[in-house]
Amino acid sequence: MAEEEKRVEVHREERTDSGMVGATFIKYAAYLIIFFGILWFLISFVFPMF
Repeated sequence: MAEEEKRVEVHREERTDSGMVGATFIKYAAYLIIFFGILWFLISFVFPMF
Protein backbone atom coordinates (compact mmCIF):
# COMPACT_ATOMS: atom_id res chain seq x y z
CA MET A 1 0.00 0.00 0.00
CA ALA A 2 1.16 3.50 -0.81
CA GLU A 3 1.41 5.98 2.00
CA GLU A 4 -1.14 8.73 1.91
CA GLU A 5 0.29 12.16 1.61
CA LYS A 6 -1.39 14.57 3.96
CA ARG A 7 -1.33 18.24 3.07
CA VAL A 8 -2.36 20.78 5.58
CA GLU A 9 -2.74 24.31 4.32
CA VAL A 10 -2.55 27.01 6.90
CA HIS A 11 -3.96 30.34 5.85
CA ARG A 12 -2.55 33.10 7.97
CA GLU A 13 -4.14 36.47 7.60
CA GLU A 14 -2.19 39.38 8.95
CA ARG A 15 -4.60 42.23 9.07
CA THR A 16 -3.38 45.61 10.11
CA ASP A 17 -6.20 47.89 11.01
CA SER A 18 -5.08 51.26 9.71
CA GLY A 19 -7.41 53.02 12.14
CA MET A 20 -5.78 51.27 15.07
CA VAL A 21 -2.29 52.09 13.79
CA GLY A 22 -3.26 55.74 13.37
CA ALA A 23 -4.76 55.93 16.86
CA THR A 24 -1.64 54.40 18.37
CA PHE A 25 0.58 56.85 16.48
CA ILE A 26 -1.49 59.82 17.66
CA LYS A 27 -1.41 58.55 21.24
CA TYR A 28 2.38 58.24 21.33
CA ALA A 29 2.83 61.53 19.47
CA ALA A 30 0.72 63.19 22.17
CA TYR A 31 2.88 61.57 24.87
CA LEU A 32 6.00 62.94 23.20
CA ILE A 33 4.53 66.44 22.85
CA ILE A 34 3.52 66.48 26.52
CA PHE A 35 6.96 65.19 27.55
CA PHE A 36 8.82 67.82 25.55
CA GLY A 37 6.41 70.49 26.79
CA ILE A 38 7.19 69.65 30.40
CA LEU A 39 10.89 69.52 29.60
CA TRP A 40 10.71 72.95 27.91
CA PHE A 41 8.81 74.37 30.92
CA LEU A 42 11.44 73.07 33.32
CA ILE A 43 14.34 74.43 31.26
CA SER A 44 12.71 77.82 30.61
CA PHE A 45 11.17 78.65 33.98
CA VAL A 46 12.31 76.35 36.76
CA PHE A 47 16.04 75.93 36.16
CA PRO A 48 16.78 79.67 35.85
CA MET A 49 15.46 80.14 39.40
CA PHE A 50 18.44 78.25 40.81
